Amino acid sequence: MRLLIVEDNALMRGLIRSLVSDLAVIVDECSSGEEAVARYAETRPDCVLMDYEMGAMDGLTATAAIIAAHPAARIVLVTQYSDRYLREAARAAGVCGFVGKENLSAVREVIDRMM
Repeated sequence: MRLLIVEDNALMRGLIRSLVSDLAVIVDECSSGEEAVARYAETRPDCVLMDYEMGAMDGLTATAAIIAAHPAARIVLVTQYSDRYLREAARAAGVCGFVGKENLSAVREVIDRMM
């Protein structure tokens, strides 16, 4: 399996990587929504772990762009926000899983369910 971690905070990216590295043969990382869109097209990962709040392009905008070009993409939103409106917007953008950063260990379960 190939995973792509999209997170603008290097420490959080490292933490997520440590939680999932044994699930994947290859774990790629990037730090922005723009980079995620380009990297997805280049590497076609099996699953993307996408932060919501990033610089110029947020995770939902990046998700929508990836899904528009690659409808079979599997993207999990990993965020500190968990309100109902964000969840609805995430589903509308094409997200197929949602993990709160306060419960990061759940990311493994979400990936297992998707694969």
